[in-house]
Amino acid sequence: MTNVQLVAKYIINQNSPDDGDVSNLKLQKLLYYCQGFHLALNRSPLFTAIIEHWDHGPVVPESYHEYKHYGKTPIPAVPCFDANCINDESRSVIDEVLKVYGQFAPWKLRDMTHNEPPWANTTDREEITHEMLLKFFKTRIKAR
Repeated sequence: MTNVQLVAKYIINQNSPDDGDVSNLKLQKLLYYCQGFHLALNRSPLFTAIIEHWDHGPVVPESYHEYKHYGKTPIPAVPCFDANCINDESRSVIDEVLKVYGQFAPWKLRDMTHNEPPWANTTDREEITHEMLLKFFKTRIKAR
């Protein structure tokens, strides 16, 4: 399992400029999708930090507070970040999530998460549990 801050740094550094820069809003949604798909594919969490229901969709408070000072502006790449601190299996899931979801604007991702049960079936500041994520995201993958 990886520290959520390492996953966040990886996402920030991997996002293609063509996909638009990563704001904190976009980062939070990408972390949610990475955690959900990692649970569904590997039956284990990508990171231990909790995800909560916030007004603008799922948020990892630990990561949100790390980057909130950027506001709506893009979070700059992290120099000298070693992507190898995340194992190959986890990087593979993150890379696939970025390929599929990284292309969307932050507000599009927000709207998408609002229509998904993990967020829709929780209330303000309620934890979106691993069980909720697993139940939903396993319906989004092909049987392996």
